Amino acid sequence: MNYSHRLARQQDLPAIVDIYNSTVASREVTADTEPVSVASRQAWFDHHNPQRRPLWVVEQAGADGQPTILGWLSYSDFYGRPAYAGTAELSIYIRHDARGKGIGRYLLTHAIDVAPSLGVHTLLGFIFGHNQASLKLFDAFGFERWADMPRVATLDGIERDLVILGKRVA
Repeated sequence: MNYSHRLARQQDLPAIVDIYNSTVASREVTADTEPVSVASRQAWFDHHNPQRRPLWVVEQAGADGQPTILGWLSYSDFYGRPAYAGTAELSIYIRHDARGKGIGRYLLTHAIDVAPSLGVHTLLGFIFGHNQASLKLFDAFGFERWADMPRVATLDGIERDLVILGKRVA
């Protein structure tokens, strides 16, 4: 597959939210239990700036030559204190019909490669313990289990674990 990525633009926010919302029902990827609105994600979108905490979309040209957004990757602040500025939490979300096609690997490779240029030395992934696909992906890139938080989330009456994976990249 031939993918490309670029910084997200305002007009991409509806597609970003649609991809995010497509994961809510699975109860494997996000702790949100109901879909979110584009308006509710605007402040989150605005907080991502290219020099410090970028948000990228990955796209592929369709048969008509027009690009289609297949997924996105974001860096987010960890814990919101200045001493943690060199640490970023990664989020990767893939459109339902594009999963299992290497896009996660493509985005994670990019995230690791660009981190030092953003002043990031440590990357984190917050992944549910039952999300085997994401755990396997991060493991393939050398992320290690830095924390196991048992039963910290309740989804549909089922308590779920959160695993924090980490990797030093610089």
